[in-house]
Amino acid sequence: MQLNKFTDYGLRILMTVAHDREMPYTIAELAKQLHVSENHLVKIVHFMAKQNWLITTRGKGGGIRFNPQVMQAHLGDVVRILQGEVDIVECHNPPCVLRVQCGLKGILNQAVNTFYLQLNQYKIADVLQLNPQTSPNKNAIPLLNLSS
Repeated sequence: MQLNKFTDYGLRILMTVAHDREMPYTIAELAKQLHVSENHLVKIVHFMAKQNWLITTRGKGGGIRFNPQVMQAHLGDVVRILQGEVDIVECHNPPCVLRVQCGLKGILNQAVNTFYLQLNQYKIADVLQLNPQTSPNKNAIPLLNLSS
């Protein structure tokens, strides 16, 4: 399974803005830092603010902040929400002649659910590894190396 760009950029945004600092982040700053267009980021940040993962404020001194409550969110749940409903295989458009006798869609859907269950063993805090001594899973593997 491959993460869509919306999910990829959303995770990059979370990982970036989670690093607390005095001034909030701006779209322009994130776009430059993450090498992503501002237009993409506006949509993603707006979506993530609606999920209450980010805190956004307008005007002078405004910007984007990380909502610390998201630290305890399960990674699989966050990825599933960012990904949206995705059919891993399309059986109806165009109609597949094998669908009457095919068990592939069910098997692939089960694999996708297992993928999310595996990710749910980790919380956002594990991915960020801001303070490994207090992370609930000190043996967290670097699941998402999105810098490439």
